[in-house]
Amino acid sequence: MFFPTFLDINKMICEEFVLLRDDNLSEGDMASLVEKEDPKRVFLHTDQNILLLSRSSEGAGIQYLPCKEVSSDVEVAHVVNDLQDDTCIFVSDSNGQPMGYLTSQVLSKKLYSAYHYLHTYIETILETIDESCTVIDRDQNVLAWTGGAEQIFSIKKEDIIGKPITDFFKPDHLELLNTLQDGTSVYHRQHKARDNQVVLINSNPVYLDEEIIGAVVSELDITSQIKLNKELYKATERLFHLEKEVSKLTSTNDPFMKIRGSSPQLKKTFNKFKKAATTDANILIYGESGVGKEMFAKSVHAMREDEHAPFVAINCGAIPEPLFESEIFGYEKGAFSGANQNGKKGKVELAQGGTLLLDEIGEMPLDMQVKMLRLLQENKFYSVGGTKEKEGNFRLVAATNQDLGTMVKEGKFREDLYYRLNVVGIEVPPLRKRPEDIIELTHYFLNEISIKYNRPIHGISQEVMQALLHYQWPGNIRELKNVVERLVVFAEDGEIKLEDLPFEPKAIHAANGTNKVFSDTTGRSLSDRLQVVEKDIIVKELEKVNGNKAVCAENLQVTRATLYNRIKKLGIK
Repeated sequence: MFFPTFLDINKMICEEFVLLRDDNLSEGDMASLVEKEDPKRVFLHTDQNILLLSRSSEGAGIQYLPCKEVSSDVEVAHVVNDLQDDTCIFVSDSNGQPMGYLTSQVLSKKLYSAYHYLHTYIETILETIDESCTVIDRDQNVLAWTGGAEQIFSIKKEDIIGKPITDFFKPDHLELLNTLQDGTSVYHRQHKARDNQVVLINSNPVYLDEEIIGAVVSELDITSQIKLNKELYKATERLFHLEKEVSKLTSTNDPFMKIRGSSPQLKKTFNKFKKAATTDANILIYGESGVGKEMFAKSVHAMREDEHAPFVAINCGAIPEPLFESEIFGYEKGAFSGANQNGKKGKVELAQGGTLLLDEIGEMPLDMQVKMLRLLQENKFYSVGGTKEKEGNFRLVAATNQDLGTMVKEGKFREDLYYRLNVVGIEVPPLRKRPEDIIELTHYFLNEISIKYNRPIHGISQEVMQALLHYQWPGNIRELKNVVERLVVFAEDGEIKLEDLPFEPKAIHAANGTNKVFSDTTGRSLSDRLQVVEKDIIVKELEKVNGNKAVCAENLQVTRATLYNRIKKLGIK
């Protein structure tokens, strides 16, 4: 940033000169003129070139020294090379008007002056900054050591300047040496400078003509911040567990509050389930794998059953076909070889007076679908090996990630059972269609998992959050939780890194932009758009509860501390 100012050729030229354009003067007249104008230099402009006039050492004669003419926008390095072959260089502006000249002697003085200026500025900068800044040369000798470095490491400037830095620090504690040897740059990396000291560092190699000649590192002591963060983490952990205990002890009229997310799409889905839960109608939940269909089924159960009513779930895709009937309807003693001698109750009987969830209903065998249809039509069934008809008294919720309508057309699912199940069909939107929930879920899982593994996390960068928002999440919430867990496991010094994501960066950019929140053309960055969305959500929730932050935090299912931090950061009044 300094070189364009101090090494401007226009500020280096000598402007004290005389330019003759008349070559009809006699040699004696020219010699007299040179003597008269001294110390100014006299130049003669001919049709071919520009000549520097100089008195001959032999007497009254004159010497004609050719000068190379250059433009005023030429670089200093070019002028230095030219002066190796030419005694003098004449400088003109872009219009050919004479400006001045340069000789080796003049250039040397100007360069030294520029060096002195530059050195003075750099010295002042190094003395002014509070941060620790260290500069070493290719031999690992310390060239610069600021006051901030003196405070952090308790080493005086006069004791370390000019000496190898390895005389004062262990080589394996010096990130600066890696930069010097490998040319690697570091930005905001936590580093253990000493056994009891943690610093945040930036480092860069110093290149000259594509060769590393030294390295620079700046350091900020964050030891106290690390200790404070650990204390805050422990407090957050206690608060997190306390909130869970309070949640268990506190009754709520809205069981859907346990499902994380506050996007408009999810709220519409909540309303549909709540309406359906006021009836005894069979409910068929559609949704991709990992969206949390069972959680919705449990919430419906909690709304329309008393607290002691059973909730029985069975995954139709996890039961071997020969055992399907006995698992659903149970069996009597001696029903088949290897059966329990006392018999066994089936899922239908266990769900009496409560809710039966048939998950992955599309995997149910066709012959079993016939018996399930009779159960739903007549509320009666027989156990395997039994002769006594039993009563079925339960409410049914089915779930699937398949298109049952298409399966009916293909003959893979019974049409009559499909219509019996699909009295109320509700789709749970996939995560990629509700990007606002990705933010909330990520922060929740980050907090939960960091406490689980006792790994304090400082937060999540916008870079990583943008990557999560652009990803399509084929595995939905289940996949998001696994990814967050992976990030926590691989985190170093509480820092989550983009390279620890299990998907490639190009997969981030290849996302097809189905999220309307981020597909506008306002020209704002993704980070700005996310903050607008988050601010809008919080403002609307605060308006609903007349500014009561405690209730707002509960509705958003975040801690009050998190809500206060977001309100402050987003500038919400």
